[in-house]
Amino acid sequence: MDDLSEDLELLPATRRALRHRIAVAQSAGRAPSVVAAVLRGGEVVWEGSRTSVEGHGPDGNVQYRIGSITKTFTAVLVMRLRDEGLLSLSDPLEKHLPGTGAGEVSIAQLLAHTGGLAAETPGAWWERTPGALRPELSDVLGDEPFALTPGRRHHYSNPGYTLLGALVEALRGQPWEEALRAEVLEPLGLDRTSGQPRAPHAGGWAVHPWADLMMPEPLEDLGLMAPAGQLWSTTRDLARFADFLLHGDERVLSAESVREMRTPAAPPEPGLADLGYGLGMQLTAQGERRLAGHSGSLPGFVAGLWLSEADDVAAVVLANCTSGLPAATVAAELVGIVADAEPRFPKPWRPFPASEDRVPLELCGPWYWGTSAQVVRLTADGLLELGPLGGSGRTARFRPGPDGTWTGLSGYYAGETLRAVRREDGSVSHLDLASFVFTREPYDAQAPVPGGVDPQGWRGIG
Repeated sequence: MDDLSEDLELLPATRRALRHRIAVAQSAGRAPSVVAAVLRGGEVVWEGSRTSVEGHGPDGNVQYRIGSITKTFTAVLVMRLRDEGLLSLSDPLEKHLPGTGAGEVSIAQLLAHTGGLAAETPGAWWERTPGALRPELSDVLGDEPFALTPGRRHHYSNPGYTLLGALVEALRGQPWEEALRAEVLEPLGLDRTSGQPRAPHAGGWAVHPWADLMMPEPLEDLGLMAPAGQLWSTTRDLARFADFLLHGDERVLSAESVREMRTPAAPPEPGLADLGYGLGMQLTAQGERRLAGHSGSLPGFVAGLWLSEADDVAAVVLANCTSGLPAATVAAELVGIVADAEPRFPKPWRPFPASEDRVPLELCGPWYWGTSAQVVRLTADGLLELGPLGGSGRTARFRPGPDGTWTGLSGYYAGETLRAVRREDGSVSHLDLASFVFTREPYDAQAPVPGGVDPQGWRGIG
């Protein structure tokens, strides 16, 4: 019997569409080379490349510089420190890394770029000059580290991630890259991701904007700025990393923690199409599809990594040109090509598992918030879902607690407590959720509806 299990192998038409997209990207973007990969269901299902050089093109094992995708790796290290109880995201930096001059900023604000720090370092452009020019944190931050008031708005800050790298080093007692290798790269099997290039690797090129000519870009060691953009990697390694960012890995971070990284922590900037910023992850939309990931660039290289949780699809695009090829845009389009052409099969329905716990059927079914019809459903994973009975409105899922209450996991009710209030005989009178009263009948006079219920009840006119 066919159980509709997912066939990971892509259809020929889908593969051709992917090849065509990167061929157009390489040609129109005038890139010396581009290499890409698509991950679906935890497996790399497609790899492709285009190059201006005759013969063998790059493959998924060739390193490119990934620029600010490095920030997501740094954020993973910080989240590990949080999960181990060594810090709280609400802690001011000063608590763990004193004397920076920017210590009032919280760790969460640094992760989400809401700390108000300047976008770049003072002095010469850090991406194209040796890190030795900035040997101390004071050289990275300068005399005026703040461009905006901390906590007010999203303002992308490269020096902010230098501070996070220094935080990791202070709490781990070892260099940032050593901690990254031991805690993230080795457990995930990312043996082609490194701070310095390892053969085979691409060279970085600048392409003349008005002539078909190229010039090599310098490949600088970024020094203290390494946690913001130093890493080299491959499409195969980044595809594995994307799978981790989708599902977690208990050796590194739980699924719940990587989901937290993908959750908006900073608002989008006005006029931009993105959805804000998470904790070390950019958030954007492709039509109705929500994507999380990161873009990256350094002189000579551009990179993009995007994943769609709903579709369980991710794509990586790397190119060795300073500008011209929109790697992040192409990566998002590759996700869309696969997800739209070959939509994901839903998981088979399964009943609630046998358990000694009492199944809370008395909470299921229709409820009313005032006159708004809502419905509570119990899912096979033991969660409650609350949402409108038809139409649009607030939808949320709730996790059971040991005291009989339920905690919101998403949406407007995230973190809020849902409580079943019982009558003297033990039956459920109503649901209490964040001061809202949900009753079995619209404005049930037998329940403590805020403001009371007209004693004459429902009536017509005339």
